[in-house]
Amino acid sequence: MCGIAGMTAVFPGGQLPADSSVYVRSMTDTMRYRGPDGDGLWSSDGVCLGHRRLSIIDLAGGGQPMHDARGTLTITFNGEIYNFREIRSQLEAEGAHFLSHSDTEVILEAYRHWGTSCVDRFNGMFAFALWDGEKKRLFCARDRFGKKPFFYTVQNGIFVFASELSCLRRIPWLRLTPDPHAVMRYLAYQYVPCPDTMFIEVKQIAPAHALVLENGSIHSFSYWELPPADDRSTISEKEASGELRRLMTQAVRRRMISDVPLGLFLSGGIDSSIVCGLMAGISDKPVETFSIGFKEASFDETSYARCVAQAFATHHHERILYASECADILPDIIVSRMDVPMADASVAPTWLLSKVTREKVTVALGGDGSDELWAGYEHYIGFALAQKYRSLPQFLRKGILEPLCRRLPASHGYINLNLAAHNFLCAAAQPAWLRIQAMLTAFTPEMQEELLCHPDKSFLEKERLFAPTLSDFTHWQNATPLQRAFNVYAHEFLLDDILVKVDRCSMLNSLEVRAPFLDRDVAEFVARLPVRFKLHGLKRKYLLKKTFADLLPEKILHRNKRGFQIPVSEWLSGRLRPLMEDLLSGESLRRSGFFRPEVVRRLMDDHISGKKDLRVPLWTLMVFQLWWQSNVERHTD
Repeated sequence: MCGIAGMTAVFPGGQLPADSSVYVRSMTDTMRYRGPDGDGLWSSDGVCLGHRRLSIIDLAGGGQPMHDARGTLTITFNGEIYNFREIRSQLEAEGAHFLSHSDTEVILEAYRHWGTSCVDRFNGMFAFALWDGEKKRLFCARDRFGKKPFFYTVQNGIFVFASELSCLRRIPWLRLTPDPHAVMRYLAYQYVPCPDTMFIEVKQIAPAHALVLENGSIHSFSYWELPPADDRSTISEKEASGELRRLMTQAVRRRMISDVPLGLFLSGGIDSSIVCGLMAGISDKPVETFSIGFKEASFDETSYARCVAQAFATHHHERILYASECADILPDIIVSRMDVPMADASVAPTWLLSKVTREKVTVALGGDGSDELWAGYEHYIGFALAQKYRSLPQFLRKGILEPLCRRLPASHGYINLNLAAHNFLCAAAQPAWLRIQAMLTAFTPEMQEELLCHPDKSFLEKERLFAPTLSDFTHWQNATPLQRAFNVYAHEFLLDDILVKVDRCSMLNSLEVRAPFLDRDVAEFVARLPVRFKLHGLKRKYLLKKTFADLLPEKILHRNKRGFQIPVSEWLSGRLRPLMEDLLSGESLRRSGFFRPEVVRRLMDDHISGKKDLRVPLWTLMVFQLWWQSNVERHTD
């Protein structure tokens, strides 16, 4: 796991600034935590590449930027290619010669043999920039799920890229203009959907995409997509279970290849427990497992993690915290370090877990990706039930059920029945394509029109504001609505929230995190399975649980899913209230210039009084203000 940066002239014969090496070095120094074990810099003929290294594979010989054996190809690479040994053997059989034992050199030789189509063969997580000196071509690519970041901008005839957007600020002549439309998207999604960022001039390479800069032009292309479910498949449950077990074991084994100590994020949920059991069956020594828990009982899951650790005789490490410790680190350490604002409060416990884990190991496996592929969230059930709800007589819905839902008790705890019912009813009222996102939206178009000082009403039309969702939902033309909902979740919440959060929080602690459930072979197999194998009636993760029922403790197999959450709602009325009052004060809001102070004040008063649970919209606003202060105000003369 590493950090990459660089620049090249867009046009043939173009020149980089005389101090380009200084700029690239400054960018890599900015993200030293991504690669504390070493750094590298290389420049030649209109291109400059930089690298920070976290040593995982081939500790002695894997330094970067790396050249191929012929000296015509150079790469700066962030990530891991898990099937690099298989690819290397194939290349050696075709005459390739290697100078190291690293997966980085495998990318170089794969490109030499197969050109830009080499990415089709990689099973891993990666972001890289490869300079072809003979063709004067820069080839950049990002892994299928976008686990590794790649930001870039083109200005003054120069292509500049880095693993983190903040690195671009180290180049004084780059423009970074806040994008009002990105602000509106953020308010809707609680993050900014890729490939956009909060700045007009900066984009991301989208997951499963590559970019080629050659002869003065920039061409981007998709090299893979998640296949749709095949509900006509005749595969039996027994056949599917057998293949799933084989593929998951293979995926875990691939991710246990490391020249440094590795362990496991163990929450005690279904997904991490499965990975733990498979690791224990492969490893010749006890697995190192890591958990954090909270003294607040409604947010603590450590008893489940201990159960799994005992079942598989792991070497378990546990840290029990007051949830208030998360509140203390949220503003200064987490939120302000995100490249784009992210209103997922679980960034705090994720950062703390990464910190605890890094004290013992350098690599950790986790259970990310399973919920999205296996219908692990309650929103999948909500989506399925919404259509049935809409078929009920209007007098029953409007006259009886909805008034009753409004009278459900509210709570600051993990479970808030009133809020859950409200979210369901809002989603059920939307067209099918918007239903999943409606359950997750912080500010609806109507709310934004009231909130924003200068709303772009045309952009607030649902088809424009939620264009990423509409595109993902309609991508599979012949799929059922529920199949399409899977595509939305996998392409939005997973890619732009979950994986971004894990990458940033882990890399701030110089920790590599690997996700076996997102192995290419596993993900493609699961995606193709009939939906009934995933959501069986109201049973989530149906076949996954059935496949590994013999592996998991009974207590784990039948437990309900719990998110990695903290008591934000309660804090906003208590220990975080002073911070909220400061960030959302009239003076602070006028400085950023986006939100109407009187509307924000009303939201705060309604929440503090207990009239409404507005944890999501208020936290979304607070995160934006924190991000703005750190990333815009601080850099404004």
